[in-house]
Amino acid sequence: MKKTKDILWGGATASSQYEGGYKEGGKGLDTQDCRPYLKRTSDATTSTRLLTQDIIDEAKKCEGIGHYPFRQGSDGYHHIDEDIALLKELGIDIYRFSISWARLYPQGDEETPNEEGIKFYDHIFKEVHKAGMKIFLTMNHYAVPLYLVEHYGGWTNRKLIEFYERFATVVFENWGEYIDYFLPFNEINAGYFSPYNGVGLVKEKDQSYNQTLVFQSLHHQFVASAKTIKIAKKLSPKSQSGCMVACFCYYPLTSTPEDNLKAVRDEEIHQWFAVDILANGHYPSYMDRFFRENDIHLTITEEDSELLKKYTCDFVSFSYYSSSIATCKEDGQQTAGNLVVSTKNPHLKASDWGWQIDPVGLRIMLNKMYDRTQKPVFICENGLGAHDIMEDGLIHDPYRIDYLEQHFKQIDEAIDDGVDVIGYIMWGVIDIVSAGSCEMEKRYGVVYVDANNLGQGTYKRYKKDSFKWYHDFIENKHKQFN
Repeated sequence: MKKTKDILWGGATASSQYEGGYKEGGKGLDTQDCRPYLKRTSDATTSTRLLTQDIIDEAKKCEGIGHYPFRQGSDGYHHIDEDIALLKELGIDIYRFSISWARLYPQGDEETPNEEGIKFYDHIFKEVHKAGMKIFLTMNHYAVPLYLVEHYGGWTNRKLIEFYERFATVVFENWGEYIDYFLPFNEINAGYFSPYNGVGLVKEKDQSYNQTLVFQSLHHQFVASAKTIKIAKKLSPKSQSGCMVACFCYYPLTSTPEDNLKAVRDEEIHQWFAVDILANGHYPSYMDRFFRENDIHLTITEEDSELLKKYTCDFVSFSYYSSSIATCKEDGQQTAGNLVVSTKNPHLKASDWGWQIDPVGLRIMLNKMYDRTQKPVFICENGLGAHDIMEDGLIHDPYRIDYLEQHFKQIDEAIDDGVDVIGYIMWGVIDIVSAGSCEMEKRYGVVYVDANNLGQGTYKRYKKDSFKWYHDFIENKHKQFN
């Protein structure tokens, strides 16, 4: 008999991908508002992450939605009550959502918050709580007020720690009583792979990113995370703090020692270093060599080190969509993935976007994360991005049901392995604009939103077949333990 347990089952959205209303309620422009939709090519996911100042300048001139999908999102700004009712009907235990920093602080450096933004989120917190769902808050999900990027250099500037403290204080003063779990930053290691998204670093034309600036920016976010936990301990003592990284589950391509070493190093640099800092309270020793060999020089104060040591996270969490291949060879066929491009794994099927589907990889990541930190683990992002077709108001998505079913089996296996799993949160539970490729038509949800990549459509909501399946799954799971 398997030793499984009852865990929290949930769904997630992100403010920049879901809300829309980019000029309503006093909101300022943020970095996501300036990302254009590019007709999909093999490298569209990568190219939309690398924004230069001339692209941003062009985006600022545009007043409409058009080719800027994040400005409309899922039009959640005008559908929030309907969507909360749908989530309640779905029967999820917990809802993960984020706050738009630029909706609370339009520029990011103001002394006082935007009152319209306070009212908007006040309504959301209270309605989600009233609906009986726990709240998993992502405080910053990529989007940085554009003013902070253009006038301060984004997270390259230590001044942003102070602005973020102000933002965090307002969040916990207003809604600390409702927050059950929180993340100061979404996929914090994204700052390494996608500096514009992660830390608001604008790419110089025809030049690579300055690696010292990238990692100094990440350090400022690590410190801001520790300071946020400090604030929460005072203003929201019942809430649990977390750290989150994107996980890639690296396999060596061959049994050669070189490929195996490459897999170890790729995991260390790409996903573990952020976890080691935020969960264990200090920079891991393996980063010394990486910094030295890449001529990276960081400014880390004694106060920074003390904060990181004292204010570590209560739980660890990660996103997982696909596994990756590590190899020293450079001639293998490449395929896309979340944040990274990988050598293709011949043993796996892939989504329409080339992301390799690997349910067992989720079990592997749960075991590795728990073994490494010995802290409870939350799967806070997982799901399938697919082309969904609506006919006569119906959306049949057996491929999504199969994907979820196979991954859920591996969660049970991981729990039986001894991993302390808190819960699972389905990504994009309501269709949202994809963060990687800026597409509405890359759909993750069990709720269909009638809109296309250019912001055209009714934005009406429709339940997919997977809606009923997920509802029944959650209901049956809980019955096993009652």
